[in-house]
Amino acid sequence: MGAQPAWPPRSTPRLFVDTALTAGALRLEGAQAHYLATVMRAKPGDPVTLFDDTTGEWLGLVTQAGRRDVSLDVTERLRAREAVPDLWLCAAPLKKGRVDWLAEKACELGVDRLVPVVTHRTVVDRPNTDRLRTQMIEAAEQCGRTALPRVADAVKLPHLLRDWPEGRALFFADETGGEPAAAAMRARPGPAAILIGPEGGFDEGERAAIRAHPQAVGITLGPRILRAETAAAAAVSVWMAAAGDWG
Repeated sequence: MGAQPAWPPRSTPRLFVDTALTAGALRLEGAQAHYLATVMRAKPGDPVTLFDDTTGEWLGLVTQAGRRDVSLDVTERLRAREAVPDLWLCAAPLKKGRVDWLAEKACELGVDRLVPVVTHRTVVDRPNTDRLRTQMIEAAEQCGRTALPRVADAVKLPHLLRDWPEGRALFFADETGGEPAAAAMRARPGPAAILIGPEGGFDEGERAAIRAHPQAVGITLGPRILRAETAAAAAVSVWMAAAGDWG
């Protein structure tokens, strides 16, 4: 007798729901209903996986699919909410498109919190945090995450340093040089954050202020010049490998 097919199938649509899930009836409207009914052509009995960033991932079965709303019967919890490494990404806002990519990768790589940091050379003073959250939701839906990074309001660099929490290491990518990233991160386990500057880098006054902070550690990401969003993804990856949940 052949093996039973996986249930729900890997092709099952997966959606984030901005409310705590529990077993019972659930109604979806707007874009999510359109996606299920029109794009995926869902019909009664079809499975949908749902997650809420609180209780985990659940299985729902379509009971009614209309143009404006879709009704589901949420039947069982498939997974609890995942544990998230205690890593923040503090990054200067970038131009649209590049910052969207950064938010997407921050979610995929397992960052706990994204903090937009305004510096002297920042090209965007007021990032659209709702848009960043939307990018993270879409990334989480696609890559199977059950937790979403928190998105903080933008903060100016002096205020970030002034209010920095005690006990959290601050690794900042310093284009003028620093400790090798992997070694620095392995030597300082525990809660951490990565600070990435804007396209033009930190100015001299900012770099001096960061270096003077007792919890700041300048790091280097190697001999190549990286764009800001690439440096962010690289630094997060190094931290995850050295001190996070990759091994």
